[in-house]
Amino acid sequence: MDPVVNGDDRTALAAQVRNDIGREAGGIVDAVLEGGPTTLPAEQRSHRVALREHKIKVPHHGGYEHFERDAVGVVDGVPLVFRWSGRTRIAE
Repeated sequence: MDPVVNGDDRTALAAQVRNDIGREAGGIVDAVLEGGPTTLPAEQRSHRVALREHKIKVPHHGGYEHFERDAVGVVDGVPLVFRWSGRTRIAE
């Protein structure tokens, strides 16, 4: 099979896609949500997020609970902490 189709080098494109996926997967970390309503279930307080994320929005009781990343940096083996910053209602 010819790796060059219509002048495009598919081999180079495939390699770039694999690199991008590998970088993204390496940037996934555990996160915990602190604060907010006590009615937010414990299973919704643990997330896997991209390392670059600074905000998490969780649907809850007709609105969204907003959490922002704590200023503390990343520590190996310790989940990132996102603290509750407010609530918005879902528009009707």
